[in-house]
Amino acid sequence: MKRNEHPDSQQSWRDNAIVQWFGRMWHRLWKHIRQFWHRFQLTRWLIVLILSVVFVMSAYLTFEAKTAHVGNLKAALSQPTVIFDRKQQKAGELYSQKGTYVPLEKISPNIQNAVLSTEDRNFYHEHGYSVKGLGRAFFLLARNKLLHRNMISGGGSTLTQQLVKNAYLSQEQTVTRKAREIFLSIEVENVYSKSDILAMYLNNAYFGHGVWGVEDASERYFGKHATQLTVPESAVLAGMLTSPSGYNPVDQPQAAKARRNVVIGLMADNKKLSEADAAAYQKVPLTTTNNYAPDSSYKYPYFFDAVIDEAISKYGLTEADIMNHGYKIYTTLDQDQQETMQSLFKNPANFPANTADGTMVQAASIAMDPSDGGVTAVMGGRGEHVFRGFNRATQSKRSPGSTIKPFAAYTPALQNGYYYDSELQDKKQSYGSNNYTPGNYGDVYRGEVPMYQALQNSYNAPAVWLLNKIGVQKGYDSAQRFGLDLDKSDNNLAMVLGGIKNGVSPQTMAQAFTAFANGGKLTQAHYITKIVDASGKVIVDNDFDEPKRIISKNVADEMTSMMLGTFSHGTGVTGKPANYQVAGKTGTTEADGVNDTAGTTDMWVDGYTPDIVMVNWEGFDQTSKGNHLDVPDGVSVGHLYQAEMTNILPTTKQTPFTVKDANVLAASESASASGNVWDDIQNGADKVGKSIGHGADSLLQKAGDLWNQFTGGLGR
Repeated sequence: MKRNEHPDSQQSWRDNAIVQWFGRMWHRLWKHIRQFWHRFQLTRWLIVLILSVVFVMSAYLTFEAKTAHVGNLKAALSQPTVIFDRKQQKAGELYSQKGTYVPLEKISPNIQNAVLSTEDRNFYHEHGYSVKGLGRAFFLLARNKLLHRNMISGGGSTLTQQLVKNAYLSQEQTVTRKAREIFLSIEVENVYSKSDILAMYLNNAYFGHGVWGVEDASERYFGKHATQLTVPESAVLAGMLTSPSGYNPVDQPQAAKARRNVVIGLMADNKKLSEADAAAYQKVPLTTTNNYAPDSSYKYPYFFDAVIDEAISKYGLTEADIMNHGYKIYTTLDQDQQETMQSLFKNPANFPANTADGTMVQAASIAMDPSDGGVTAVMGGRGEHVFRGFNRATQSKRSPGSTIKPFAAYTPALQNGYYYDSELQDKKQSYGSNNYTPGNYGDVYRGEVPMYQALQNSYNAPAVWLLNKIGVQKGYDSAQRFGLDLDKSDNNLAMVLGGIKNGVSPQTMAQAFTAFANGGKLTQAHYITKIVDASGKVIVDNDFDEPKRIISKNVADEMTSMMLGTFSHGTGVTGKPANYQVAGKTGTTEADGVNDTAGTTDMWVDGYTPDIVMVNWEGFDQTSKGNHLDVPDGVSVGHLYQAEMTNILPTTKQTPFTVKDANVLAASESASASGNVWDDIQNGADKVGKSIGHGADSLLQKAGDLWNQFTGGLGR
């Protein structure tokens, strides 16, 4: 180091040397890059790439706009979605973001001028979008991104773009959404006149308090029709469009008045008012009057909820589509039956008492046409209905209790050589390595009991003994054929008493019972038969799945014969409607942690005639030691069921059963047992015929199972 050289100077020299070295290296590299760039003409290729991307995106967005069915927009926005019943009679309407639609001539010019002055002054001089507005919006977007501001850049939407955004798009602030909005707006401008677009916008704008459309807003805030709005009133409504809650004249009168005066000033700037008139209108006091009557056309809430759910899950529509696009939805609804259910559910006398803490006993009911599976009425709960809330008839998963016995034990028994009066063991005994020991109610046993009596009285020990005899696998397979969703862990004897992992819904049980009411053919539950869009195009035409034969008519009839006894002599006698025959099964499940044998978690009454299947469930959503039904297992149940069937059966065809009650058949056979030799021979021949029929049914079932396994292995 030189004598007078400072250390910092030496460091500076070294830094400059490094910088100079990097500079020389960068100069050489850039020289090679430029040579490469010019040699392969990358600028031209970059321009071609950018133009290609723009072209492809424009072509895609144009295609999307052309296929968006913009021609249906006016009809979709002006018409509510209408629900029709099974007789094609109007049952109600669906709309959420929609109000009373009125033509432009019934909307005051004052509100038209106020909205255009505030939202889009150049509305009549542009073709769906504003270049100046878009430039301003993109500038704000870029600035906010660079400054890391979480702000909505907005400000570039014309009135047509706002209409398109609300009708077709989400509210997300993205460049992609904005591009789609522009192309759709151009297409809307190609299809509709400016008057049509303005009318659609005003009729579908949101004005707070759940009110959509200028007509309903006029009634809600000023107690008059839209055609009668004054300039100050129109300015209030126009001012609400940017913030319906912030400028609401009911909740925020001061802010609403201040915003109103701003709008009046904008109207003057836009030459829609003179300066003198504007000043006078700004001094007018702000008053409100409410004459708005909310829509009450959602008449059958649980049924309509189920229709919406099916349209979404089965046909791919969205809730917004269904509620706002003016569809005609034809359904399987029977309005008389639905009104009966709704009326009975409102009467507390039809249900067990609430708990000490006031918790309400819940319930669900569903009625179905067994010939095609069409649901005719449904109730998904008691108390206040929540739009598309929990529907216990379609969504709950509860233990079926003894109602599973016909599917898991008695049907496969008939298919394997048993018949209705076969003697079953009714003894307390244990099974398997885990010593599973089912018990009858009251620990009462009869030694032996005819099968029809074991079924109608819901004895547990004979059902388990029978399943063990025919084989658990046969019972498991049988229950699955009836549409019950069983887990692999359910393949055990407890299954026949309702001990299954996932549980079942009332709708699933009703669907399963259609096989008995329909001569052995299982039908699929459904609500919708046809959907027509606002332009009249059929978008869903439900041809229905053909009923699937899962058991022979012979077995179905014999099961019906036995289950008629449930309501004539067994556990369902109090649920039997006067002067009508009903077949079916009841079931209860014991509450866990409750020492009292009367502690019941679930109470079921499932029954049918040739014309209708109806299933009821009652219980608590959350069962605990204090929340359970005090209904002893093995006793008669069904007060609500009797009331429903008494009122609903007269609305059906009242087709009589073609089979006799097993109790009547047994009494007849017993009476003939002491007759002549020919009678004995005839009775013997009848039983031989039954055995042959059951054996043939078993062979057919096995053949069907093999075929299903074979086709399943082929991936069909």
